[in-house]
Amino acid sequence: MKRVGNLWEGLVSFPNLLRAARKARRNKRHRPDVQAFEFDAERELLRIRDELQSGTHAFGPYHTFTVTEPKPRLISAAPYRDRVVHHALCNVLEPVYERSFITDSYACRAGKGTHAAVRRCHALAGRFPWVLKADIRKFFPSIDHAILKTRLACKIKDRRVLALAGRVIDHSNEQEPVIDWFPGDGLLDPTDRRRGLPIGNQTSQFFGNVYLDALDHFVTDRLGVGGYVRYVDDFVIFGAGKRELATVRARVAGFLETLRLRPHPSKTTVFPTRQGIRFLGYRVFGSHVRMARDGVIRFRRRVRGWAADAAAGRLDREGMRRSVASWLGHVGHAASTRLRERLLGEWAAALEPAGAGRR
Repeated sequence: MKRVGNLWEGLVSFPNLLRAARKARRNKRHRPDVQAFEFDAERELLRIRDELQSGTHAFGPYHTFTVTEPKPRLISAAPYRDRVVHHALCNVLEPVYERSFITDSYACRAGKGTHAAVRRCHALAGRFPWVLKADIRKFFPSIDHAILKTRLACKIKDRRVLALAGRVIDHSNEQEPVIDWFPGDGLLDPTDRRRGLPIGNQTSQFFGNVYLDALDHFVTDRLGVGGYVRYVDDFVIFGAGKRELATVRARVAGFLETLRLRPHPSKTTVFPTRQGIRFLGYRVFGSHVRMARDGVIRFRRRVRGWAADAAAGRLDREGMRRSVASWLGHVGHAASTRLRERLLGEWAAALEPAGAGRR
């Protein structure tokens, strides 16, 4: 495998840092830390460049909070200056890895995303009678730092870029503990090895793809399966029969052990595609796609919350309208005409009390 060098000068160039800052501020323009940075953006970017060149850039503490939907997760938000550095690093690494990433990896890549992944899953569900649906148990908390750094060094030879990537990895804050023993481990290996990347970092999403690129190629190049789609740690593998996919399941579990990962025991199953595949908030069949029921329940709960916020003056009608339109666009990727009509009716009914409360 040919390793790529001469990336550092591009990373610290002013155009790259400016592009990174524009990405970092997306949908965050009104936050005080972003506005303070933008007030004197040129000087701030030059300061970041000087700190990176001299090796004195110090990453700041994370702000952490927990979200509960669709499942409890610890989210870690880095300081804005650090997010600029994260984007600058990804800007130079992503083009290198795009050449070798498989087509059917859909998370955090230009031109991909959840809807493209669902469309591909739908197409494959129409061609194959059986599917293995799987995800990885506690994926981000389980990512092994030493393995990740080795995988980066397999493709990147620029020492300064690797050193910066290593510092980003080492700066990861404490994540949910994962204690697992793997073949060859000593008694203390699971506690001595550093693991975990913060959900919320741009670099974590990219590093997740780097980490699982080995799985992607194992499945597509060595197992010879009928079809495969992965989005972060959720993936589906299609085949002609139950026995074939049971063998694939065992081989995938064995390969994941080399990455110090395990499939989720209750979410890794083989079943006929006619039953419908729960994938990324949808129920995917060979003939059509529906919204998953729990996603609709969450939306109805959000409508009630938005209406309460609007009534209390915390959210204006336009803000609520944008939120609803975004979710209805998501629903529009499924067979959902009647569902959208019902949800629009519920939104309109919720909006009336909000409007009346301001009179």
